[in-house]
Amino acid sequence: MANNSSSGTYYVSVEKLQIGLYVFIDLPWFQHPFTLNSFRISSEDQVRTLKSLGESRFRYDPKRSDVDPDDPVEALPAELEATVSDTVGESIGESDDADLSPEFAARRERIRVLDAHRRRIEEVDKTYLKATGILRNLNRKLLDRGDETLQEMDVLVDQMVTAFLKHPEVTLHVMGEKFSGVESYSHSLNVSVLCMMLSKGLGLSSDQAHSLGLGALLHDIGLAEIPERVLKKRPDEYTKPERDLRAMHCEFGVRLGKQLGLPPDILAIIFQHHEMADGSGYPTGARLDKITFPARVVSLVNFYDNLCNPADLAQALTPHEALSFMFGQRRTKFDTAILQQMIRCLGVYPPGSIVTLSNDVVGLVMSVNPTKPLRPWIMAYDADVPKEEAILLNLEQETELVIAKALRPALLPPAIHAYLSPRQRVTYYFDSSVQPSQGTK
Repeated sequence: MANNSSSGTYYVSVEKLQIGLYVFIDLPWFQHPFTLNSFRISSEDQVRTLKSLGESRFRYDPKRSDVDPDDPVEALPAELEATVSDTVGESIGESDDADLSPEFAARRERIRVLDAHRRRIEEVDKTYLKATGILRNLNRKLLDRGDETLQEMDVLVDQMVTAFLKHPEVTLHVMGEKFSGVESYSHSLNVSVLCMMLSKGLGLSSDQAHSLGLGALLHDIGLAEIPERVLKKRPDEYTKPERDLRAMHCEFGVRLGKQLGLPPDILAIIFQHHEMADGSGYPTGARLDKITFPARVVSLVNFYDNLCNPADLAQALTPHEALSFMFGQRRTKFDTAILQQMIRCLGVYPPGSIVTLSNDVVGLVMSVNPTKPLRPWIMAYDADVPKEEAILLNLEQETELVIAKALRPALLPPAIHAYLSPRQRVTYYFDSSVQPSQGTK
């Protein structure tokens, strides 16, 4: 290999391109059809496309390459490199759509689709804030104006029933960190959204899904009877009397639910959402056959969300870790069929996970289609792209990329952590809009 010692830059002539080289394309995004400006070559088609770009050579990274090129090209002096780059940028920057090849036109179309996806997420943000507003009203006026509040919740649940049962293209998003101050409402909303995500795969009817969604929203209403000083404590700080008092929120919730006239199936969810299949739960230590099916669903999802969003965020597991822990070490506590359905829907790497892709790109799982959980949307880290314009990768379309492994946010380099902004609290919401089809690569 040739190495320019002053710049540490490695080049390979276009004729020597081959599978396994990790290359950089020093062209504006609209002048090449690839999703990323740097990647490891994985096919002869990519080699042919790179050769068609008209470049005489490409930068490459020997550390991330699987092969060594023959006869690498020496780097030009820094001054000449800058001149060449400026000249190329000026000449190709003047091209318009009429000059683009089909490949470049397809790239433009992918960018359009990604922009549309960003706009959809903004709309989902607004809907999520509206939903948290409904739950805020629940806390404020449930007993005084219970009928009105339950009607608002019914509308919210109806939207979820329609989304998850009637729209197979529903997308689950991880919400951004900008929603600070809604933590007390996000848990119930998280549990309800995730329960509804499971409803179709579990074969529930619209009426059954509606009861499940409403019960999930109301499962913690008994906490309103627990003193604030107890609720604000971390679980490991509880005295035994405080722990016993907090556990009584299940009974308190049933009492409140009866005052509101809630039906028996929803009261059962409120009472049993901490019961475990192996009898280790509370308040009665009921085993699987004594727990209603909707309560089994809420119990599992409630456990998952508490692992991701505990009172002490320093103890939080990533979504990937939480699912792995539940399946690997706590499987006997849950209905196995429901746990398997949750893994099928969320994928091994749920929204909120930090992952490395097969091309070594690090990204944040932003959205997942429960019918295609292994091909989520990824926000990719690229130091050359501003954070507000971060590249979004739809792995359903970028078929040559796969998720290689999950990473703990705490282990990320500071620059990548700041760029991806892993959420301290993992909060989900849904988008049932039809996503536009993306151009073929």
